[in-house]
Amino acid sequence: MRIRIVFGLKNRGAYVPFHHQFLLAQTIKGLIILGGKKEYAAYTAFNFSGLKGQIKISRKGLHFFSSKVTLVFSAADKVFIDYFLEVLFAQRELMIGNLNLVPEAMEAEEPVVIADSMKFLCISPVVLLPATFNDETGKRFISPEQDEFSDLLYDSTIQRLEESGKYTAEQLASYYKFQIVPDKEYIQRIQDSHKKFARIYPLFDADIKYEVRGYTFPFTLYAPQPVQQFIYENGLGLYCHKGFGMLDVAGQDTSKREQDLELTYA
Repeated sequence: MRIRIVFGLKNRGAYVPFHHQFLLAQTIKGLIILGGKKEYAAYTAFNFSGLKGQIKISRKGLHFFSSKVTLVFSAADKVFIDYFLEVLFAQRELMIGNLNLVPEAMEAEEPVVIADSMKFLCISPVVLLPATFNDETGKRFISPEQDEFSDLLYDSTIQRLEESGKYTAEQLASYYKFQIVPDKEYIQRIQDSHKKFARIYPLFDADIKYEVRGYTFPFTLYAPQPVQQFIYENGLGLYCHKGFGMLDVAGQDTSKREQDLELTYA
């Protein structure tokens, strides 16, 4: 289940860092703990986007000038979503970075038809390698055209499918088809304009700061429909519960959304 949370912005022109997933992750975790349900204290089966709205860019980050700011939030467990929303809307306001946000509304996203071949857009960076303290391994660049790129994402996806407890061993064994084909025109355009589709992002865990490499580019995924559905609802790659790996289905407004993606992350 994917929802769009609408916030009112009380201080237009305020900003958050370019990559503010760690701020959102801290806020979301705080709300989950605040609700008091112990069964969700260590819950990680959810995913979320960055904040969206009318922005201008400065050296400080993303300045929001729209009266409304939105966040896409997703989880397969509707009971968890209802719990999270109850806690969220009990708050009069939230400070995320320098943004003073007032929770106003929730909108269910329109359902989409998921097939075994899907073109996706990254609406938050996809992480392939785990972060390690004082180690450069997690920042290694892997070309999306290399088999290793798809293989790493396949391995993490199968592990998460298994951990969910919703799939039999026979089903998991049948999900062997998994191939990511990057949008070469987009990547070439980014490279020609001396921008980047892969950057280093901060990640916090237990008060320790790590750094990971995240990728943002359109791609086509060839995989069984149940795997595609799981990824659409739960995210792709590592650290999805920290706001990485959220995808959206490419549609009629793909060109505009690719431009937004390029503006925010490239």
